[in-house]
Amino acid sequence: MDDLAALVRVLAEGGVVACPTETWLGLLADARNEKAVERVAELKGRPSDMPIALLLPDAASVNAVAEPPSAAAQALISRHWPGPLTILLTAKPGLNPRLCRDGKVGVRVPGPSPASDLVRAFGHPVTATSANRTGEPPLRSAAELPGELAEGLGGLVPGISPGGAPSTLIDSTRTPMEILRAGAVAIDPAAL
Repeated sequence: MDDLAALVRVLAEGGVVACPTETWLGLLADARNEKAVERVAELKGRPSDMPIALLLPDAASVNAVAEPPSAAAQALISRHWPGPLTILLTAKPGLNPRLCRDGKVGVRVPGPSPASDLVRAFGHPVTATSANRTGEPPLRSAAELPGELAEGLGGLVPGISPGGAPSTLIDSTRTPMEILRAGAVAIDPAAL
C-alpha cells in the first residue's frame, strides 16, 4: 500500500503502518489514539517502562505534546529539524503514559523520507519506534518484517531506510542538556 491518502486513513482509523524513516523502518500510529499506541507496544513486545517517541509533522506541533522548549532546545530544533534528532521535552499533562517517562516525551520532525511525507499528510504526532521486536536489531524494509509483526499492520510503505546510526537523543529538560544516545546527528557535548 503506497497511496498516501489510504495510509492517512489507516492512521486515522487507529491502524499501525510500517514506514521507512531517514534512519530505520518505523512503526507509525496516531499518538492521540490510545488503542493505536497500545497496538504498537504489543507488536513490539515493548514493556510499559520503555516510552515510545514521536514523529511530528512540523516544529510547531511540539506544542500539542510538550511544554515549550527552552531557548537552548529551540536552538537545537532550529538547527537540526527536520532530521534525526530526538529531543526530550517536558510532556503535556494527560499524554498517554506509553509515550512518556518521568514526565518527559521524545519528539522529532523526520528528515526527508516516506515517514516525513506520511506524518505531514496526517498532520498529527505519530509514534516513532523502530519496526522490530524489542531487543532485536532494527530493520531497513518491510520485506524484513517477521510474519507475526507484519500481520498486525494496517499498512506497509515500500522503500528502504538507509540504516546506520539511530536518531541522536538529547534530554533538554536538564541544565546543561545531556546526550543520552549518540546517533545520526553529531553534537558536541561541550556545546550543550
